[in-house]
Amino acid sequence: MAFWRDVFHQCFFIPTPTLTEKNLPNQAGRVFIVTGGYAGVGKELCKILYGKNGTVYVAGRSQEKGDKALAEIKAAHPSSDGRVEFLKLDLSDLATIKPAVDEFTRREQRLDVLTNNAGVMQPAQGSKDSHGHELTIGTNCLGPYLLTQLLTPLLQKTAASNSPGSVRVTWAASLATSFCPTGGVAWDEQTGNPKLHGQSMTNYAQTKGANVLLAKGYVAQHSKDGIVSNAWNPGNLKSELQRGMKWFETFLIAPILFPTYFGAYTELFAGWSEEAGKVDTKAAYIGPWGRFVTLRKDVDETKEVERFIEWCEKETKAYR
Repeated sequence: MAFWRDVFHQCFFIPTPTLTEKNLPNQAGRVFIVTGGYAGVGKELCKILYGKNGTVYVAGRSQEKGDKALAEIKAAHPSSDGRVEFLKLDLSDLATIKPAVDEFTRREQRLDVLTNNAGVMQPAQGSKDSHGHELTIGTNCLGPYLLTQLLTPLLQKTAASNSPGSVRVTWAASLATSFCPTGGVAWDEQTGNPKLHGQSMTNYAQTKGANVLLAKGYVAQHSKDGIVSNAWNPGNLKSELQRGMKWFETFLIAPILFPTYFGAYTELFAGWSEEAGKVDTKAAYIGPWGRFVTLRKDVDETKEVERFIEWCEKETKAYR
């Protein structure tokens, strides 16, 4: 009952956010990466962090969109003492990720928060990433997994000289996590891969459940380093995620969609609030607009974490 009550309250009667640009402390001297930070929720989060004097890397595949977003972010906060930079990578092409990490580590000596924000929702049926994986699991899971693994040494280094819980990795789940397969991921026992579903929304929901598994697996491995790993449902938002939806689907969900800056408050809570910074061996699950919410019991207590991480490791190993 608590789970379904929380699902309802992730769509309706959502409490006021407790952490916003108004009460976020100064972020001077801290460094952040936000994937997909040139559009939607990610861009709103970048604006908040840059406005508080942080160094923010907007990570994505489009230089043109990146340059446009950087100009908009700087214009929103002309008095900021922070920096905002573009980091070119394509989460659907694993070969681009290590070069991006090498470039980042050449330029920066620390990383305080990695926000795995980018993703795709409903691509055309049959869409693939650069390596032949179904596009949503490639972009939403394999790309963020590899990026996080390659950045882990720098996250560990930063955590070693800062207060426990201040260094974090956060992962994009969704309300769709509530409708993912049992345990988060369904498996094709013939291929040993996550199962491909006939409906693109089912594939998407599976990637959101899988990201919860990645958050759980990461914190189990790295809580000893003082690193926090949280997953979050940003909320139902008007964003580019709906670009692949049919017109009638967009029409049906329009009444429960909110402006994207509300989703930034959810991500802000997961990555920057004191409440979500407890170093533990269990990832927190954050709902809109920044509060702890209930996961479905079979996902919260799943035994699929290790199996999914092993699969991600196998699929990304050649690109390290």
